[in-house]
Amino acid sequence: MKRKICVFTSTRAEYGLLRWIMNDIQLSDDLDLQLLVSGTHLSPEFGMTVEEIEDDGFDVDHRVEMLLDSDTPSAVTKSMGLAMVGFADVFRDLEPDIVVILGDRLEALVAAMAATVAQIPIAHLHGGEVTEGAIDEAFRHSITKMAHIHFVAAEPYRNRVLQLGEEVNRVFVVGGLGLDNLERLELMDRSELADSLGFGFGERNLLITFHPVTIEPLESSVQFGELLAVLERLDDTGLIFTLPNADVGSRALAAMVEDFTNERANAAAFNSLGQARYLSCLREVDGIVGNSSSGLLEAPSLGTGTVDIGPRQQGRLRAPSVISCPPDRDQIAAAITRLHSKEFRAVVKKRESPYGRAGASAKVVQTLSTVALDSILKKHFVDHPVRTQS
Repeated sequence: MKRKICVFTSTRAEYGLLRWIMNDIQLSDDLDLQLLVSGTHLSPEFGMTVEEIEDDGFDVDHRVEMLLDSDTPSAVTKSMGLAMVGFADVFRDLEPDIVVILGDRLEALVAAMAATVAQIPIAHLHGGEVTEGAIDEAFRHSITKMAHIHFVAAEPYRNRVLQLGEEVNRVFVVGGLGLDNLERLELMDRSELADSLGFGFGERNLLITFHPVTIEPLESSVQFGELLAVLERLDDTGLIFTLPNADVGSRALAAMVEDFTNERANAAAFNSLGQARYLSCLREVDGIVGNSSSGLLEAPSLGTGTVDIGPRQQGRLRAPSVISCPPDRDQIAAAITRLHSKEFRAVVKKRESPYGRAGASAKVVQTLSTVALDSILKKHFVDHPVRTQS
């Protein structure tokens, strides 16, 4: 009898990391894919990206609406409550053998809580990471404590999961999931991409992806304003904006993007590019600027430089091709100047990455097929030896 694997996805970025796991589960003789979709996938405001999932050949088993027409802390908390009610019914109906949950977002936390109450084993992807500028930090580690199988991107992340008391034989280092897209997706060349976007590339081009700094939400607009103050001086540079995630304060940032791009012929904004177009943009531009995890995970392997601004991604492993700077216009301008320098371009071309190589999805699916599930819900807190400084 096939194992029923329920994969949960709620955002475009998360789906991009899960896609090949879903694909390989669907092709497996030992596994049966169940697909639970929620969050911004079901929102026209954020591109109704559930349609992209279906276009990729996946059947959605359940949809759980949860977004309210506001991004205040109160509204977001109420959205989490709505999701909890929906997930309770889904897990009762699907009765999966394992629920696969990726990352650190609030939607993922609620899905993990519902699965925990339903006594369904959780496989957690990309645990052990640190993002000190985002409230997601607390969500990620909370999911780790609810999860029973852990797939991490690098050895330091494995060590952090172990620090949280997890058992050694339940933690698997598989590498960065996003790297599979670079090998398995057919990306567009610049001409095809320009036609698809309806946007003419300049002599220089930047991809701008800036999300709310949720640990200090009132500062997000100020930080983004510092970046826009630099970008408005770059008349010779093509600027491709993607809109922010559905976090507290996201609508204010989206409005700033709209105002900026409406006034400039060299700038364009997109709700959702889809994985192929997004990664094609990432490959074709001179650099990605903002605070997206894709600047740390995929960009180095594509030979694209990164300017990572502010604290949102603080604590994550970084390649030599990542320039970190505070959200100050003078330092952002200096970082972009360095991004274009001959010396830095030489570093970028080496394509060094701390996240290994493609192949993570296959490793995950193999483990989901073979891991023993008997008594897996009975977790033991392991007090691993603590290293002390001499």
